[in-house]
Amino acid sequence: MSGRPPLVVAWEVTRACPLACRHCRATAQRDRHPAELTLGEGSALIADLAGAFPGAVLILTGGEPLSRPDTLELAAIGSELGLQVALSVDVGWLLTPELCRRVGDAGVRRVSFSIHFPDAGRSDRFASTQGFHAAALKGLANLRAAGVPFQVHTTVMRSNVGQLPRLHRLVRELGAAGWELFFLVPTGRGRLLAGEELPAAEQERVLRWLYRLQRYSPFPVKQICAPHFRRVEAQSARARHESRPARFTTRLTAMSRGCLAGNGFAFVSHVGDVCGCGFLPLSVGNVRERPFSELYLHAPLFEAFRDPSRLGGDCGLCEYRALCGGCRARAYAATGDALAEEPDCAYEPAGLVPASASR
Repeated sequence: MSGRPPLVVAWEVTRACPLACRHCRATAQRDRHPAELTLGEGSALIADLAGAFPGAVLILTGGEPLSRPDTLELAAIGSELGLQVALSVDVGWLLTPELCRRVGDAGVRRVSFSIHFPDAGRSDRFASTQGFHAAALKGLANLRAAGVPFQVHTTVMRSNVGQLPRLHRLVRELGAAGWELFFLVPTGRGRLLAGEELPAAEQERVLRWLYRLQRYSPFPVKQICAPHFRRVEAQSARARHESRPARFTTRLTAMSRGCLAGNGFAFVSHVGDVCGCGFLPLSVGNVRERPFSELYLHAPLFEAFRDPSRLGGDCGLCEYRALCGGCRARAYAATGDALAEEPDCAYEPAGLVPASASR
């Protein structure tokens, strides 16, 4: 791997989920899709991943992955092959003491759980499920009792941005190993929350708050889907006369670049389509037709993502383009072009020539 962090692959083992969260990327449904990858196909995917990328991180996600009865069997297969297996869960009442013990026995390194508000009323309304919040707290307590590390995920939106300090305190009280802040990407049900997406200037303010928070938080805090944080981080470190910014991570391994789509991260859908990430609905092929490893290494779209000179608009002109890369999913959602500029970045690149100067 030449010293690079191991590849992270999120496999959406199912889209089935009893919840109906308002932001759901997957537009999850109550029932499992009949064309989901089978246990045999999933085992082949895991074996290919372990053989081509030893020590890779495999995140079993959904929907609600525990809606699929063989998910922990798949986790155990991955663990036995040397992968770092994580589980992304959303339904607290499924995390019974017995289930949490089985999660640990399957070799799962970490569980992630999404909480978007610090109080039961708003949490329950957002998940469209009465009792969601109380069940989440109980399920996380069961994980803690079973000795299974967990982290909390929060989608940052207009309706909860003012609650982030309270959420940070809640995450600490829960005993979480980390907190990941996902900045809303308008895809799936998230398209209906367009008014919830923070404007660029507000995102900038939150990212600078996040940089300060990281310096004193007793547990790691990380952004997801706001790659321009790498630029904020570099600027803030320079202002503090630091040679390099401090690194914080809640993943199983450190991530050094902004957008990792097709360049350190990949997503496999419930039916086997391979995409740069779960928020970017552009398939580069299907694992039923070609091995994941071939698609990841040689897909033209992924090769383009790995070349900062291919970026368009302000991203292509930006001096931070190799560090940040701009969110490819957000660019695609806004323009239909996955290589277009990041629409939610407030920074004006030094290489940008004002229109008046070009006349």
